[in-house]
Amino acid sequence: MSFPLRRTAAVLFAAAALAASTAPVPPAAAAAPPAAPPAPLGPGHAECRTRVHGSHATAHCFNGNAGTDRVQLHVECVRWWDPDMDTAQAVVGPAGHVALSQRCWLGIRHAWVTHRPAA
Repeated sequence: MSFPLRRTAAVLFAAAALAASTAPVPPAAAAAPPAAPPAPLGPGHAECRTRVHGSHATAHCFNGNAGTDRVQLHVECVRWWDPDMDTAQAVVGPAGHVALSQRCWLGIRHAWVTHRPAA
């Protein structure tokens, strides 16, 4: 491909990208309904809020239900040599609160809480 042809192709590509970025939004996309709220976990599950700050993860769980729930925090570390960690299961009774924390050495990729019904 010669230089003038390359320059023409680059100008056409830039013009197409500019035209696509300034195109008006279709009315159907503008009137999209709001996202539905997340479905509740069901009876007996505590509500947990997980926070990751650097290499530390903390989950605060509150059980507003009449049943008992067992919660466990799981942490997936960023580095392959850093082992993924899990906390021990904690029992959260009715109107109970528990805080779980775990860490990685150099960073956390993902942290989540699992629930199991208490026996």
